[in-house]
Amino acid sequence: MFPILEATQLAPDIKRLRVAAPRVARKRLPGQFVIVRVHERGERIPLTIADSDPVRGDLTLVVQGVGKTTKLINALGPGDALLDLLGPLGRPSEVARYGTAVVVGGGVGAAIAYPTAVALHRAGNRVVAILGARRRELVVLEEELRRASDALHLVTDDGSYGRRGLVTDALAEILAAEPVDYVLAIGPVRMMRAVAEATRPRGIRTVVSLNSVMVDGTGMCGGCRVIVGGGSRFACVDGPEFDAHEVDFDVLEQRNAAYRQAEAEALERFLLEPAGDFALVPRCPLPGREAEAPA
Repeated sequence: MFPILEATQLAPDIKRLRVAAPRVARKRLPGQFVIVRVHERGERIPLTIADSDPVRGDLTLVVQGVGKTTKLINALGPGDALLDLLGPLGRPSEVARYGTAVVVGGGVGAAIAYPTAVALHRAGNRVVAILGARRRELVVLEEELRRASDALHLVTDDGSYGRRGLVTDALAEILAAEPVDYVLAIGPVRMMRAVAEATRPRGIRTVVSLNSVMVDGTGMCGGCRVIVGGGSRFACVDGPEFDAHEVDFDVLEQRNAAYRQAEAEALERFLLEPAGDFALVPRCPLPGREAEAPA
């Protein structure tokens, strides 16, 4: 079991969990992920490692409650545990001294972009971060990205925080104002596609993370097969990061929608009768405190 040590609400339906996993914490590199299973009847889902502390032996996971399993995880807290946690998996981010690196995080994608932004900064790059969300209350990891970058641009769709517009609006201004050598974009598929099209004419090395399409996480199920550079790749074992200018985004969008109906049905069943799943969640009370009931 992997005890949940801390649970913090970052935004509506978005929670930050600190989970005890000493071996993974010692090995994890930016861009990698873990596969978790809440209980013995639960599904396996991939979650990117937002941070880790090898001395304390814990991982930080940022989870957006969208489907059945992520909503179940976000209802847990200290005193609960995850049954399985496998990792670190996936190829680490390619970190080098590029020059000026722009890191674009859309929504909860900011949690995935954050560790690579930290690594790029440590490698000696000038890091410019663009953090986008639909509205102010959905902005996450602002202070963390501010510390990891030389400049931070905040963008919201409705203008309730930062500037009004899209992350690509801020990116266009940056590209017009200074030379950019590297761009990392993580967020909704349409956002990543728009970033790729913005940098393509300039020939700027651009990388996107296809973590959202992963299912099994080990290359066995084939659910995350994508087309990159005209060839078939698995997001989980060949990625999750790929050259944005070689990704077939049409195929990616089709893959992303493949299980939408099944996911909606599973969520509906869970919301109608959640008690069965909560009863199976492993309990692991922390020293000096009683197990807390799920919120």
